[in-house]
Amino acid sequence: MKTIITVPSFGESITSASVARWLVEEGVDVKQGDPIVTLETDKVSADVEASIDGVLHHIANEGDEIKIGGNLGFISPEKESQTKQKEEEIIIISEKPSTPLDIPNIEEKATEGARFIRQPMSKLRQTIAKRLVEAQHEAAILSTFNECDMSAIIQIRKQFNDKYRETYGTKLGFMSFFIKAVVKALQEVPAINSKIDGNDLIQNLYYDISIAIGTEKGLITPVIRCADKKSPIELEKELADLADKARSGKISINDLTGGCFTISNGGTYGSLLSTPILNPPQSGILGMHTIQERPVARNDEIVIRPMMYLALSYDHRIVDGKQAVEFLLTVKNAIENPIFEL
Repeated sequence: MKTIITVPSFGESITSASVARWLVEEGVDVKQGDPIVTLETDKVSADVEASIDGVLHHIANEGDEIKIGGNLGFISPEKESQTKQKEEEIIIISEKPSTPLDIPNIEEKATEGARFIRQPMSKLRQTIAKRLVEAQHEAAILSTFNECDMSAIIQIRKQFNDKYRETYGTKLGFMSFFIKAVVKALQEVPAINSKIDGNDLIQNLYYDISIAIGTEKGLITPVIRCADKKSPIELEKELADLADKARSGKISINDLTGGCFTISNGGTYGSLLSTPILNPPQSGILGMHTIQERPVARNDEIVIRPMMYLALSYDHRIVDGKQAVEFLLTVKNAIENPIFEL
């Protein structure tokens, strides 16, 4: 008896998904739990796993747009009947789009002497592009900058990192310190924890922080819920879990919705300074950057310190320049004078 592979639900606002890539070829044996196909929506990318052992048969092609609950293919437990089963399946349950996409084969297009390759943007990349343009068109984005001395946090990490790994099985990273610093700054400058909805201004009374994570398919921003109520170790564990889910394509819609402020760490890739773009409808985003040993003045002397540039982009329709500077100074002071509890 064959088992139908259908498009799972991705949340109420999503009605279809596109077949980004078949991970297992037609007619190949699969085991229960094996990832077999990658689906993309305008918000997430996720793999569908085999629900039984058997032989995989494709119905949908790469590039096809299939409704939620629609059929992608099936798994037959007996290899000898696969041809008959596939023909029957295509006649009875196939739900191909009425106007199938003519998705080009990239390898075929990259012929000798070719000067470019044309390929369709993924739905996730289309959404990223659309949202970035909307953010710049709809908000009055302004950025302010500062720098912070990372010496104290680096010393804490040296002191406690081994104990963290031994006790909790995870590292003590920089991001948990910045999340705590951002929460403190949002509490002291609540205007940045606001958003515009039509002609209304909504003041958030919670602290759900979006963390930008780069994946092969693009940048996504999963959310740490109630960050004000979590300890550094809870934050580190949740960050590690979200990063694993994001990079393995298992992030959910719920993981990505509801954030009130975003932190983006371009320093991971070596960025010295940048102006991050808002994550609508949020009114602020903090850009972290690479740590660089630089000469600075301390007590009338020139010393070398591990310094990081910070950038705050904010919606000037809601946030005044004075408030933005106060926010960034609060983050700076919290990083340079951390209160840390193991």
